[in-house]
Amino acid sequence: MNQPDLHHAGIRDVEFGVRVKIVEPCNLYGCRIGDDCFVGPFTEIQKGAAVGARTRVQSHAFICELVTIGEDCFVGHGVMFINDTFASGGPSGGRKELWRETVIGNRVSIGSNATIMPVRIADDVVIGAGSVVTRDITAAGTYAGNPARRLDQRK
Repeated sequence: MNQPDLHHAGIRDVEFGVRVKIVEPCNLYGCRIGDDCFVGPFTEIQKGAAVGARTRVQSHAFICELVTIGEDCFVGHGVMFINDTFASGGPSGGRKELWRETVIGNRVSIGSNATIMPVRIADDVVIGAGSVVTRDITAAGTYAGNPARRLDQRK
């Protein structure tokens, strides 16, 4: 009988700020988590990702490589970040040169079950639950839908 190559979820090689709260189980490795952050259970944050100070990442979120999240943000339950755009017609097959980065500004709130493709999102943006962000968001406001579209301006 063949045995699988078994990997255990855990927390390893993470650069933590002060007063960070983590609820296990979660899988955090090679990432950076700022001061006063919260990371909920069943969350994965991959190597090279960065989460800014005072940001809350709720349960079941997936933050992949090449994602940077600003300060004072909220990442809702089940939010998925994507770095592979299938530019070659299918998965990159580990060819990281085909991956793209995502940069989230400060004071951004992302609703539950949103999907964030490789984009840049400006400061002071709200993304509605279940939205799919496929393009850069350059102005503060509220965005929702698939693909996400601007609903109104924030004051």
